[in-house]
Amino acid sequence: MISQQEMFDVLLEVDPTFQPVWDVFLDKWRDQIELPIYLALRDLAQHVIGKLESGQTRELQRIFKVVERWLADGDELVREAATIGLLEDLQNPNLHKTTSPDQLKQWLGPLGAMQWTEVERFWSGQISKA
Repeated sequence: MISQQEMFDVLLEVDPTFQPVWDVFLDKWRDQIELPIYLALRDLAQHVIGKLESGQTRELQRIFKVVERWLADGDELVREAATIGLLEDLQNPNLHKTTSPDQLKQWLGPLGAMQWTEVERFWSGQISKA
């Protein structure tokens, strides 16, 4: 089971280019008892979108395999953070300058695709958050 304390370790194994962003995040929040993980996931979303915008898509497959692991093997907090913290941010059109959220769908695994759809349904009003 992957915990929130471990989730970025798993990511950094497959995408070391996120390490400088993670280091700045850790430095900024070093005095906090609990890290504001949703802010780190926002940074990750911007990192992923930046890779898409710059055409560095080779790394995206590895990143989304980690997202799939978070959804499959993460504890409840990790699964929720992966969905609400990352996938929801990736769908935010305001974070995309020259791309669209739909361009990322091709790298989603089965669980990621299911959660992506649930987020879309929620924001379109088709389902309500329980």
